[in-house]
Parts: sequence; C-alpha cells; structure tokens
Amino acid sequence: MATATKKKTASKPRLQPLGDRVVVKRDESEETTAGGIVLPGAAQDKPSRGVVVSVGNGRLLDDGSRSPLQVAPGDRVIFGRYAGSDTFQIGDEEVILIREDDIQAVLLD
Repeated sequence: MATATKKKTASKPRLQPLGDRVVVKRDESEETTAGGIVLPGAAQDKPSRGVVVSVGNGRLLDDGSRSPLQVAPGDRVIFGRYAGSDTFQIGDEEVILIREDDIQAVLLD
C-alpha cells in the first residue's frame, strides 16, 4: 500500500502577528539629500512609513471580545520614528513588528 507524501513547496515564509500587532515593510531610505549630497548607509535615516503586510486579530477587550484593527494588509502607513524595534528578515525582505497604536496615519491615494 503506497502512502501519500506531502511535498514541501518552496514558499515564502510568513509572519502572522497576534493581538493588536501589525507587520510592516518599511520603505527604502533616501540615498541623497534634497541638495544632491549622497549619504552613506550609516548616515541614512530609517523611513517612518511603509506598507502593512499582515495584521493580528485585534486587541482583546475586558469583556473577552476583540476590537478589529483599523488597518489592513496593503495600507500605506506612517508610524513613529522609534516604533518597531523588532525587525525580522522574512525571505529577502526586512519587516518590522509594531503595535497598531504606533501607527499615526494611513496614506490615502
């Protein structure tokens, strides 16, 4: 009797946040200033905007229910400069894990 074996497909690893946490892919940092000066990597500021990759299932309320998050995957957001000290390498992308409270605005098109 032959047994079926599951083939592992080469898929991109995923990070599923819990609670009110959000995974954000940070935008690329600027390499030149407005005056045309080229900045070395150490002098570049980390941008405080990015794209939401995935979201948790919401904040747990006192009554046991969950409050839905205000952001969704694909939203372009602005967050605090010091938000997201937890960075992770997922495949070839670097993402940060932040709380929804650290998101200050959603950029609308």
